[in-house]
Amino acid sequence: MEVIRTRALRGPNLWSHHTAIEAIVSCTPEELAADKLPGFEVRLRARFPRIGQFQPHGHADAVPMAHVLELTALALQAEAGCPVTFSRTTATMEDGIFQTVVEYTEEEVGRRAVELAEQLVNAAMADGPFDLTAALTELRDLDEDVRLGPSTGAIVQAAVARKIPYRRMTSGSMVAFGWGSKQRRIQAAEIDSTSAIAESIAQDKELTKKLLDAAGVPVPVGRSVTSAEDAWAAALEIGLPVVIKPKDGNQGKGVTVNVTTEEATHAAYHTAREFRDDILVERFLAGHDFRLLVIGNKLVAAARRDPPHVVGDGKHSVRELVDIVNADPRRGSGHATSLTKIRFDDIALARLKMQDLDADSVPAQGQRVILRNNANLSTGGSAMDVTDDVHPEVAARAVEAAQMIGLDICGVDVVVDSVLRPIEEQNGGVVEVNAAPGLRMHLSPSYGKGRPIGEAIIGTLFDEGEDGRIPVIAVTGTNGKTTTVRLAAHLLASSGLRVGMTNTDGVYVNGRQIDSGDCSGPRSARNVLQHPDVDAAVFETARGGILREGLAFDRCKVAVVTNIGAGDHLGLNYITTVEDLAVLKRVIVQNVDENGMAVLNATDPIVAAMAANSKGKVTFFGADKYHPVVATHIAQGRRTVYVENGDLVAVEGKFMERIALADVPITRGGQIGFQVENAMAAVGAAWGAGIDWQAIRLGLKTFTTDSHNAPGRFNVFDYRGATVIADYGHNPDAMLALVQAVEAMPARRRSVVISGAGDRRDEDIRHQTEILGKSFDDVVLYQDQCQRGRADGEVIALLREGLRGASRTEKVDEIDGEFIAIDAALDRLGEGDLCLVLVDQVEESLAHIARRIAAG
Repeated sequence: MEVIRTRALRGPNLWSHHTAIEAIVSCTPEELAADKLPGFEVRLRARFPRIGQFQPHGHADAVPMAHVLELTALALQAEAGCPVTFSRTTATMEDGIFQTVVEYTEEEVGRRAVELAEQLVNAAMADGPFDLTAALTELRDLDEDVRLGPSTGAIVQAAVARKIPYRRMTSGSMVAFGWGSKQRRIQAAEIDSTSAIAESIAQDKELTKKLLDAAGVPVPVGRSVTSAEDAWAAALEIGLPVVIKPKDGNQGKGVTVNVTTEEATHAAYHTAREFRDDILVERFLAGHDFRLLVIGNKLVAAARRDPPHVVGDGKHSVRELVDIVNADPRRGSGHATSLTKIRFDDIALARLKMQDLDADSVPAQGQRVILRNNANLSTGGSAMDVTDDVHPEVAARAVEAAQMIGLDICGVDVVVDSVLRPIEEQNGGVVEVNAAPGLRMHLSPSYGKGRPIGEAIIGTLFDEGEDGRIPVIAVTGTNGKTTTVRLAAHLLASSGLRVGMTNTDGVYVNGRQIDSGDCSGPRSARNVLQHPDVDAAVFETARGGILREGLAFDRCKVAVVTNIGAGDHLGLNYITTVEDLAVLKRVIVQNVDENGMAVLNATDPIVAAMAANSKGKVTFFGADKYHPVVATHIAQGRRTVYVENGDLVAVEGKFMERIALADVPITRGGQIGFQVENAMAAVGAAWGAGIDWQAIRLGLKTFTTDSHNAPGRFNVFDYRGATVIADYGHNPDAMLALVQAVEAMPARRRSVVISGAGDRRDEDIRHQTEILGKSFDDVVLYQDQCQRGRADGEVIALLREGLRGASRTEKVDEIDGEFIAIDAALDRLGEGDLCLVLVDQVEESLAHIARRIAAG
């Protein structure tokens, strides 16, 4: 067995809504029935007992090795603590080749799980060694390294619960919520509205104290010092005991509390200097250390923090007690767990010395041994939730402190005997204000109940009922996608929205092109969704992008399917039939929001059948009002778009809107049938996105298919009394639509300039000229700039074969070069003639035609 290729499906895809690793797996003939290989399953389960039950594949009664790989990769992740449940294996049309799909929560972990699964299966085949413990440890460690920590993870979970989309912006804790102009961003427990100035103030502990004192918030007196001697002088001025700490420290680094002697003062000063040059000495406040968490203008959680400590049992040494405490699975080495391991270092040894103990001392039963002066969780401290005990006056001082500094999310450290009484009554004070406070102690306190901190932060970012989403319209199909996308975007823009658009010509934001080339994949769509100036988005959603990565969004407001035809890359990536193609393209329909709309071509049976896959409502469009699907939908009072008496009609129940096709330039008064279909699809999309009809009417009236607005989409030019049409049609269905449109236009003589894309099936390339030969007098063949895997002349030969027996074509020329072929066809045109140019290099060819026309 060999894994030929893997790729990450990062959004909803052909297989599921889950993110997943897709592997192409090659199996030898004997591996097609892995369950029948002597001793294989016994050897595999001996190495990995928790693997799932083998299931016969499809209608066969055997289990292919690819299915064993699937089960193994899924089970390895599950055993490593990753919440994954979905997997699937499907045979391809190639003997022994399978598509195996395994869900992942972290891409790196999913990829590695597939690699380890391959190693494990092959080890069982060869009866070789496999270290399961090492593999699971590797996966656990990798998962801990790459996944979000508990604080950021809690915020993300709260967003998911409210159906707010999110995206990790870095491998760290920077996350974006929502899309476009509605998005918000966080970095750990900081949000995008937090000012850098407020953060700087919070880091400057002396300035913080001055501001809090000015606001009437009690703080301990103190001052900056410049030397160890100055620190002792300050301690005497303030009054012992004192606290010595870095002026702009964090996480309790370099902090020494309850300092009472000159020797201890000098030592504490030098400890603080290891972290910062600016040192602060302030009065030590007796009492407990409390962390009050303020979000927005409200106290949402409070915890009493205790320094790292152990309790003697009369049997074990201090060192052994620390090891016992650190064995708690809640304690880790970083911030990924709810508690941190106690550090047994020089600071801990110094603190033991103050208690007349050392590492090998055996404390008496019940004796409390302190291992650090500060109570930060990052150094091994613990926390008890006291949120329900906080006195209103204590809460008010915490909120005042956060607002005085200017922090949206703020950790206020208070030292008092109890939070049950006001700070002032206890001679307590606020000792520190923290930007980006740790949330672990409130989410999973050592004692007491956790608080919904993630929900509170998301509630600050988004008002109740808001989900951070902008309207997203996804468009797919065989033909008409790009024109429908451009027209739908124009209709949205006519309503005043700033629109982001992707298509095969590029990426556009608010009318400005920001990228070029074929941008119909998920990467371009994601770029639009993170652009802050986008109020709505319209995406051309090509088959290739869905296969490569899945969708760029979890769900869309509107999904549009124009049609499904045989000429759209059949035979590539295991998509071999029109039915396969339909299953792939209906992915956007399956991921319509429950309050969204699927806009489907009622006259295409394959597309119409997709209505059953939509979680939202369905708008059918079709020119014929009396088509059974259209008529039934109208009778049921559901949204329908059709044509009647020269009008485009939109109905839903008793509602009706009529727009004369004479006012829709792209249809040339309704004569161009495929443009009428594109207009109906775009109207259905805009209607589904909530655009008002005045804007829709204006957009239809002002949209034209000129070479600037819709390059390569039935661009019409006048040249010396003849009509020249440039189009990017490239498959048999497009040829049929173009022929129908051209035949509706008067012409003395008709000619066509055509090449063929090499990545189509032979029969599809031939079929194009079979269609054109029935309607054009002259045919000019040229070779595409890129043959896409074909030999020189191979595509031209297939096109010529298609012209055999052409009922109308009188003259066929083969010309080397697209521009030369265009020139030759234009040179032959006379008044009243019509020439259809099927362009390959769209922008270059249109520019060439424009220059010829300008020259006369």
